Amino acid sequence: MSRYFLLSFLVLAMLASSCRKEVEVFINEDTSLDSAADNAFAGFYLLNEGNMGSNKSTLDYFDYTTGKYQRNIYAAINPNVPKELGDVGNDIAIYGSRLYAVINASNKVEVMDARTAKRIGQIEIPNCRYIKFDNGYAYITSYAGPIQINPNYTQKGYVAKIDTGTLQEVDRCIVGFQPDGLEVTNGKIYVANSGGYMGAGSTEKYERTVSVIDLASFKEEKRIDVAYNLHHIKADNRGNLWVTSRGDYKQLPSRLYFIDKNQDKVTDTLPIAVSNYYLDGDSLYVYSTEWSYITYSNVITYAIVNTRTHEVVSRAFITDGTDKEIEIPYGIMVNPVTKDIYVTDAGNYVSPGMLYCFSKDGKKKWSVRTGDIPAHIVLLPKS
Repeated sequence: MSRYFLLSFLVLAMLASSCRKEVEVFINEDTSLDSAADNAFAGFYLLNEGNMGSNKSTLDYFDYTTGKYQRNIYAAINPNVPKELGDVGNDIAIYGSRLYAVINASNKVEVMDARTAKRIGQIEIPNCRYIKFDNGYAYITSYAGPIQINPNYTQKGYVAKIDTGTLQEVDRCIVGFQPDGLEVTNGKIYVANSGGYMGAGSTEKYERTVSVIDLASFKEEKRIDVAYNLHHIKADNRGNLWVTSRGDYKQLPSRLYFIDKNQDKVTDTLPIAVSNYYLDGDSLYVYSTEWSYITYSNVITYAIVNTRTHEVVSRAFITDGTDKEIEIPYGIMVNPVTKDIYVTDAGNYVSPGMLYCFSKDGKKKWSVRTGDIPAHIVLLPKS
């Protein structure tokens, strides 16, 4: 999952799954919604992670022209694929004419036609996490080893280099333990190492570095020390990097870190918790779901960070009070043309979630039911 789970969460999810007498089979269905069409994008895909161990990752599509939201399109378009999309969708991206869905626990990247979602093939990557592209190649982070909470985990992760023409792995670069998000910029690949499988018993077991890989040689050049348990990493419009840390879920809080591209080191830390974010221009839209051991409940925040000034310019980008409808925010996207803000809700993690659309002023426009644990959104350009 993109929101990293501890051992207790994993056990809870497994118990919740095993207690259900029947597993719901998602059917393909369409819902008509209000649409704000733009001149750049045909629509967007939403990848639902699905409950681990149940092969319930699904793919939805929203058409900007018709205003139609189509649920579970992969199963309808590819009826002969065993187990459908697979187990735990962790990332989604479009490169050229193809749509790539990273299916973590199924150890594969599913490759589809971006216009039709018709299956083309798959890339086999163990415990795969996130994907980026550059100059005809896909770069995919892999935990390499099994899904296993273990403070003595010995298998380091790697970044796989994939030829997008043949869908074959041509090289790999070993990095830290449990590498998650990655970014390609300035002729480098920056990889956020988490060590997330190892830190449940001791904070010091987490990784705390960003690996820097030279694109030309595909070799790790160095590590940048940042903070424990890193997750997402994204380059702003000036090529500087914004990195998120999950903290240790107890006394060490989640934070947002700034890496200066010229110095290759952290030069600023913003005291704001981050579960996920989306960059639109100079605005970094941030949400956080952080567990409080004081109130024994989640503290949920929605904020906007100006990446040029490093200021938190808003701590409530949902302005009409409808954020109270969202139980567990889990994914985010901002349309760069209409400025509509999309936030997904994972709910209780074992039932269908919701997708919310807000105007640029933060007022709710509509909501729609999704698959289980809706998480990752990618815009489809017009042809």
